[in-house]
Amino acid sequence: MEISANPAATSPGGANPGATFGQDKKELSSDFETFLRMLTAQMQNQDPLKPIESSDFASQLATFSGVEQQVRTNDLLQSLSDRLGGGGMTQLAGWVGMEARAPVPAKFGGQPLTVAPHPAEGADQAVLVVHDSSGAEVQRLPVVPSQETLLWAGVQDNGTPFESGVYSFNLESYREGKLLGTSIAETYSTVREVRQQNGKSVLILDNGSRVTPEEVTALRQGDTGGLPG
Repeated sequence: MEISANPAATSPGGANPGATFGQDKKELSSDFETFLRMLTAQMQNQDPLKPIESSDFASQLATFSGVEQQVRTNDLLQSLSDRLGGGGMTQLAGWVGMEARAPVPAKFGGQPLTVAPHPAEGADQAVLVVHDSSGAEVQRLPVVPSQETLLWAGVQDNGTPFESGVYSFNLESYREGKLLGTSIAETYSTVREVRQQNGKSVLILDNGSRVTPEEVTALRQGDTGGLPG
C-alpha cells in the first residue's frame, strides 16, 4: 500500500511556482512601463482645445492597477494550491485500506457486492444490468426504485455462482413501461493507493480503476462482509 508521489515536482508538470510568479511579475512590470509610455504620449498629443480630464487619467491608472493586482492574486493562489496538493494527498492516505463507493466496476471474489443503483426521479420500475469484464451482459435483475443500496449475490439465474472477476452495473429506470434513462450504479472498492498526478490526488482501487476524491460518495471500513453501507 504505497503512497506514490514525485518529491521533485512542486507543481503540475514539475514547474517551480516561485519561478512562474517571478516571470509573471517581470512581465507585469514591463507592461506597466509600456502603459506609462502610452499614457505620456497621449498627454503630449492631446487636443489643447479639448484636454483630457485628469479624472480620466486616474481612472485608467486605477483600471490597470486593478488588473495587475488581480493577476498577481491569481498567481499567488495557484502557487498556494500547488503547494497544498501534497498535503491533500497525505490526508487521503487514511483512505488506503477503506472501501470507497464510486460509479466504477467492482471486483467480485465470491462475496456479495453492495450496489447503489440511483434510479431516475419519477421511476416506478428499475432494472439492474450486470456486465462482465468484457462488457457482455450477464444478468438483469428487477430493482425497487426506493432502494438506496442492494446486495448483488453474484449468482446466476440457474443458481450457479459467477466466476471471480470485475463486474460493472448499470441501472435502467422506467416509468409506466417507458425507459427514462440508464445510469451507472455505484459500487464499493478497496482503496489500494493514493497518487499525485498532474497536481491532483488520485485513488487507485483494487479493481484497477482510478477515481478522484470528488467521485467518492461514501466510505466504509474494509471487510464488511458484504453488508450495505
